[in-house]
Amino acid sequence: MDVALVIRQRLEELQLDQRDLARAASVTESYVSQILTRKKAPPAPERTDIYDRMDRFLKLPPGELARVADAHLKEERMRVLGEVAPLFPALRALLLRKCGPAERAAVRAVIERQSFGELERLLAQTLLHVARLGGDIMHVTPKQQSRLDSAIASWDWDPATFALTIRTTAGEQKHFEYSERDVSDDHEKGLLEFLRDPLLSGTATPAEITFLKSLRFKDHRPTALYYYRELQNLRDPLHFRA
Repeated sequence: MDVALVIRQRLEELQLDQRDLARAASVTESYVSQILTRKKAPPAPERTDIYDRMDRFLKLPPGELARVADAHLKEERMRVLGEVAPLFPALRALLLRKCGPAERAAVRAVIERQSFGELERLLAQTLLHVARLGGDIMHVTPKQQSRLDSAIASWDWDPATFALTIRTTAGEQKHFEYSERDVSDDHEKGLLEFLRDPLLSGTATPAEITFLKSLRFKDHRPTALYYYRELQNLRDPLHFRA
């Protein structure tokens, strides 16, 4: 079962149409239509609150559509990519074990999408630096992992700024900022927030980011979610002629 099927069934049961749903969810009727006809993949639950609004309108249990969407997206990812196994299982387990409890679920959701993605490489390199181990993150030996385990007490991650706060077993605390900074003053606040959030912009290519930066607005101030939706629109072949 997928999101489109669940929504269509509930609309029929409640004798409502997609125009009503679009209005309640604060999106366009075209957007709802593309989801219901499966021309557009449902958005990832962690990137939007649209499912909460739809749940209320369709009188579904809270979180129901998000749960269905998450399961559907995982199935599609498995179908296309197969099982994405960690490149370095022991190192990943160490990184997650040292992560602060409040951020652990969010970090796990990001790094499990790739074998050794950007965030996972950043974490590994920074922790090795703080532990004064240096070396190549692609060739971390079991001995280095053991020393890393002994040196690092815990770390926290701020997904909004990409900042890392690392605490060592020796009582030291180090803070690293990785937020994007641009010399231009005319970039929208929403664009900067979009770029700082890896859940929204993590898959954007340099060419796509350049396009998003080129957008200009006169009377409206777009949000980070606007840029995410614009990115999806840019990738959708239905929006362009051959």
